[in-house]
Amino acid sequence: MEAAEAVDQRHKGQSGPKHLAQVAERTGLSAADVAVRVESGQTNNVPDQSSRSLWDIFRANVLTLFNAIVAGSFLLLLFLGQWRDALFGFAAVGNALIGVVQEFKAKKSLDRLAVLNAPRARVLRDSTVQDVDVKDVVKDDILVLRAGDQVPADAVILEAEGLEIDESLLTGESEPVDKVIDDEVLSGSSVVSGQAWAIVNRVGADSFSSRLTAEAKRFSLVHSEIRQGLNQVLRWITFALLPVMAIVVNGQMQSQGGWEQAITTGAWRTGAVGAVASVIAMIPLGLVLMTSVAFAVGAVRLAQQNVLIQELAAVEGLARVDVLCLDKTGTLTAGKIVFDEVHKIGTAPQEGWKQALGWFGADPNANATARCLADAFDDDGSLSPVASVPFSSARKWSAVSFPDGTPAAGAWLLGAPEIVLESSTSSTSSTPAAREALDAASRLAGSGLRTLVLAYAPTPPAVQNDDEAVLPADPAPVALLTFREQVRSDAAQTLAYFTEQGVSLRIISGDDPRTVAAVAREVGVATDAGFDARELPEDPEELAEVMQHHTVFGRVTPAQKKGMVIALQRRGHVVAMTGDGVNDALALKEADIGIAMDSAAAATKAVSRLVLLDGRFDRLPGVVAEGRRVIANIERVSMLFLAKTAYAVILSITFGALLWDFPFLPRQLSATDGITIGIPAFFLALMPNTRRYRSGFLKRSLSFAIPAGLIIALAVVAINTYSRWTDTGTTAEVRTAAALVLALIALWVLVVLSRPLNRWRVLIIGAMFVGLGLVLTVPLLSDFFDFTVPGWNHLVASGVVALLGGIAIEILFRHHRRLLAAPDDTPERALRP
Repeated sequence: MEAAEAVDQRHKGQSGPKHLAQVAERTGLSAADVAVRVESGQTNNVPDQSSRSLWDIFRANVLTLFNAIVAGSFLLLLFLGQWRDALFGFAAVGNALIGVVQEFKAKKSLDRLAVLNAPRARVLRDSTVQDVDVKDVVKDDILVLRAGDQVPADAVILEAEGLEIDESLLTGESEPVDKVIDDEVLSGSSVVSGQAWAIVNRVGADSFSSRLTAEAKRFSLVHSEIRQGLNQVLRWITFALLPVMAIVVNGQMQSQGGWEQAITTGAWRTGAVGAVASVIAMIPLGLVLMTSVAFAVGAVRLAQQNVLIQELAAVEGLARVDVLCLDKTGTLTAGKIVFDEVHKIGTAPQEGWKQALGWFGADPNANATARCLADAFDDDGSLSPVASVPFSSARKWSAVSFPDGTPAAGAWLLGAPEIVLESSTSSTSSTPAAREALDAASRLAGSGLRTLVLAYAPTPPAVQNDDEAVLPADPAPVALLTFREQVRSDAAQTLAYFTEQGVSLRIISGDDPRTVAAVAREVGVATDAGFDARELPEDPEELAEVMQHHTVFGRVTPAQKKGMVIALQRRGHVVAMTGDGVNDALALKEADIGIAMDSAAAATKAVSRLVLLDGRFDRLPGVVAEGRRVIANIERVSMLFLAKTAYAVILSITFGALLWDFPFLPRQLSATDGITIGIPAFFLALMPNTRRYRSGFLKRSLSFAIPAGLIIALAVVAINTYSRWTDTGTTAEVRTAAALVLALIALWVLVVLSRPLNRWRVLIIGAMFVGLGLVLTVPLLSDFFDFTVPGWNHLVASGVVALLGGIAIEILFRHHRRLLAAPDDTPERALRP
């Protein structure tokens, strides 16, 4: 083939780009031409905006109202010189740090993904073929495309020979597309067979794939029931914060002798410390931190399995999914065609047919389908053809002729049955074998298999004056050959797992519905012939109804995929979507959880919540298990933290209204929180838990936490009332007695929520009781936290109140468990066609 043509317009006294209509001399762009286009920005460099910037990540994790409240309280205590009461600030810093580090690591992993899988492009410049970076391709460059190449930019074909393009990443259609002169090839598509020269007409952000994914690249947070529940609690606390703070601050100042005296004597400092203690106690500081830790640990565990988590909350996402939408090409299938079976025609097929098929499979010019024959039929190299006709997309057949005296003597034809056998069926002496072959081919194609016919003719194809080969008259069909897409070895097992777990499946593809249905049946999905998406209704409600009753869909456009996901969500379903093509990007972004394969286009990976970096579909059950562990364990520990929030709010209002000193210092709350909640919750959040997801996380948590918090608050008020009634004990003793009552009842909350108990949980609970004893009795610790052993009367009273509180917690837990009793393995909204 000649070098591609281009005209130097400067010879004509013109300026501006070179166009296809002006092609006269094939040299490609000159270095000067390239420099002009680079300077004018006509390059293939697309700015990477697929993931959030470091500033966006920092702002989302650090610059929040929650952190502002904590930081303000922390700085106030430092200003007052009470650094020992500011320990809660470290938890806030840890929470923000974990979130920033984990999301930044995910961003770096994502940014390392190439914009295109092909790192280099082949172009003609200054009359020579050069390899350049994909980003260095410029407008009007002449691309040199060969089999296996990925097209780096949109271009128009100048010259082609047997060119077939795989556009499955863009359209979802797995069948290769024939391309001839003046046809357009799109960036992201791949050359299956043949070769071509093409002039670039769109680069960078103007290319087809970039425009298709422009909307999809915008960042959006994954829906998280846990995060949504926590944010709702924080909003409630925020609304209650100012009035509660007003009550507490006034109560603290009145307990110091009134505002005037407190300000005059400096006693306001003590009141301020008490006010901060009440405010910090109301915020479930550790719960936000523990959630981040659980998500981060889950992300690390999944990363060890080559699953990239784009956002922390996505760890829980797949555990909530009840509908899984799957793209066929690249997800259920490996994107390759494999030989299926030989279907012989008649009773005595022509001898030498196996040797002929071996030659077709080994032919260097064979297309992707014919190359599949090489694994099933050997070619020993002994056959030397006297003539051959290479495969052409236009004629849809190829041929080879072998000399007399060889096992495969004669002419052999391989191609589409309706083309190769056309002359046989159109002639007046139509043969039964030809009719049998065409009928069988139609049935096989209807089952979703790609079908070719091997035919024999005594004479080779004729060549006309225009050098175009013509089929010989009445070729005799020897065998039908079927081909199918190579199904991933892990697909059937993984889909069976989801079916057992109550997750409904929807297989969506741009391919022929019959082909999609055949693949679905191969992976164990019971289905009919498939639904043709060209018949889908546009009305969302009608579309949702169709989605309810059908499993397999073919001929689906990218916009329809997005609409199908939305229709399912309108019916209240949590939808996951898998895919690998640019055509899947919009649907992946719209889905609750988007899952990209390793072979996916970069923009598709960018909008996905999960990326299977090694392309193993069987990783998904592990993701589900990890999500279940996170959800179930966070629900368990959330009851601990929300019970603390409940009793903190009740105590703040009660002591503020009664004008009593707040019963704890911030440092004392830090100690009791760490022993009763923080340390044990860390271990509980990371333990195995296979309970199936059930919606209503926040409602279940609050239905236990609020009554438990009320019990603890009443117990603390009771011990303080006893101290005031008996007028005994120092301020430090009263605070210690209140802390002891709070800690003992909160530890029993830990006991009931840790059930069923095992060796590790008993060990953790026992260690916390020991820790409480050490904090109260070891001088170094008791001095730091300002604890002192109360008198005998206070100890007995504290023990009685704590015992009664523990009994009340036990009764509450048993009642709560009966109210919420339901099989843990009951799917909430299984969707059945």
